[in-house]
Amino acid sequence: MKKAYSLKPMPSYEERITHLKKLKKELKDNVEELSLALNLDFKGRSMQDTMLELLPSINNIDYTIAHLKEWMLPSPRHTGDLLPSSKVEVVYQPKGVVGIISTWNAPIMVTINPLTTAIASGNRVMIKMSEFTSNLNFCLKSILEKVFKQDEVILIEGEVEIAQEFASLPFDHLLFTGSTAVGKLIMKSAAENLTPVTLELGGKSPVVIDKTLPITKVVERLMIGKNANNGQLCIAPDYVMIHEDRLNEFIREYHQQYRNYFPKGVFDSQLTSVANKRQFDRIQQLLEDAEDNDFQIIPVHEDSIDREVHRMVTHMVINPSPNSSVMTQEVFGPVLPIITYKKVEECITFIVDRPRPLACYLFSDNIDLQEIFKANIHSGGLCINDTIFHASVDDAPFGGIGNSGMGAYHGKEGFLTFSHAKTVLQTGEESIVKYLFLPGENEIKTQLLSQL
Repeated sequence: MKKAYSLKPMPSYEERITHLKKLKKELKDNVEELSLALNLDFKGRSMQDTMLELLPSINNIDYTIAHLKEWMLPSPRHTGDLLPSSKVEVVYQPKGVVGIISTWNAPIMVTINPLTTAIASGNRVMIKMSEFTSNLNFCLKSILEKVFKQDEVILIEGEVEIAQEFASLPFDHLLFTGSTAVGKLIMKSAAENLTPVTLELGGKSPVVIDKTLPITKVVERLMIGKNANNGQLCIAPDYVMIHEDRLNEFIREYHQQYRNYFPKGVFDSQLTSVANKRQFDRIQQLLEDAEDNDFQIIPVHEDSIDREVHRMVTHMVINPSPNSSVMTQEVFGPVLPIITYKKVEECITFIVDRPRPLACYLFSDNIDLQEIFKANIHSGGLCINDTIFHASVDDAPFGGIGNSGMGAYHGKEGFLTFSHAKTVLQTGEESIVKYLFLPGENEIKTQLLSQL
């Protein structure tokens, strides 16, 4: 791929657009196959959860096609008073060969979105997909082989050893989506080659609910974010902080609305399974630790667990201690810790004192409180009176901060991530800078020095 890139380091606008249009067509033509593949991988993955990542991926291709021409234009810059006869522009070159390491929870979105942007930026791409989504990997590999040559885009599979070897390759840029712990290892491997990295990690994304919104509206919007993919999203609401006077009302409303979505509990075909046994056992361990500590656990449906297919409904954990497992580990599944507070300032202190999350969710019509969260809470993204859908906005960057990641992609920011912004200075026939170095006094030197 490096050799192929060196022979053609700047694909034309038309070539990039052709690839993107073909990719979009193949994705649309294979919706049923992609959905079936993920259903097999998860042992039960609802169609709406697959569409929830496939539709934004296709929309992102459309948005990229619509704006790529303007993104590729050189950006003129000011030369300053010292270089009046020169002109400066920034040109955007492809970085070269980009590596993408995607993960199992939303594998279409976290593969196709960065691939779209990397191709739009003119790069060649190697993709390493999770070993836990073998059926989807086969399907996506077939799709990509119809669109790209093997020295343009290639998809590989493998377990931990392959992932380690992949991360150690001398890519021109490496994007990783996954856990914070693995992200640190990826960054170490990339450092050996001074490979720049974008890390899309996770963390404990908090939800703060004050007294200003009806609980019905709050639960309606929180339900979507928490139950999409059954909580297995990096931006899923991780825990809720709610005023103590509203706790019981919140629990009742959550139960009622949950039954509207999943009337049969774990036997409902619309409920996505926990992806694999390892993840299921991890989540069960969180509940066992909560039970050992005598925290109140409330399943939101009487048909709450089916171990054979790794399926479970949301389990609320009421007022767990801050140092408990469920409050120190990212949940990444259908468990919802709920913490009560007396004053909303307690929530701000609680969030600020902990690692910076990938997302933060505030339910409030209090303008002053909204401004405090905008200015003082560090998180990858912030949703006010909604959850998770900031990640589907094409015209805005998506990324984390601190433990939740570094760098961003989506939209123009993604184009810039996968491009090298090269400054180009072109000087005309006369350069006056030389007068600064000539001996003695002269009018031009005096004039230049007076401008400093």
